[in-house]
Amino acid sequence: VQLQASGGGLVQSGGSLRLSCAASGRTFSSTTMGWFRQAPGKEREFVAAIRWSGGSTYYADSVKGRVTISRDNAKNTVYLQMNSLKPEDTAVYYCAISRRGLIAGTMGIPSLFDYWGQGTLVTVSS
Repeated sequence: VQLQASGGGLVQSGGSLRLSCAASGRTFSSTTMGWFRQAPGKEREFVAAIRWSGGSTYYADSVKGRVTISRDNAKNTVYLQMNSLKPEDTAVYYCAISRRGLIAGTMGIPSLFDYWGQGTLVTVSS
């Protein structure tokens, strides 16, 4: 499985960005795709996740209400729409896929995700 993340860039505080993550190669019927981020000097943290089957979503409290995760089954692509961006959202954003259909309480655990994309940098200026 290969994941290609794109859409990062420089945006002013309050602005918006949409990240994309295209999956190719072997796919699984029951999967969960997620977005994580890592700021300089900090640990990787969960942002959002979506179950491929059914579309259940789960968000970190820090982004809830500002971020929407969605999927396009036909394109094997997951999107992360980020609005009202803040300087503290600055990080490298990684998409990941789990072979499991995770439930809400486990969607934020990085070790449960099996494949990772290369990351895309989001910089929010104040």
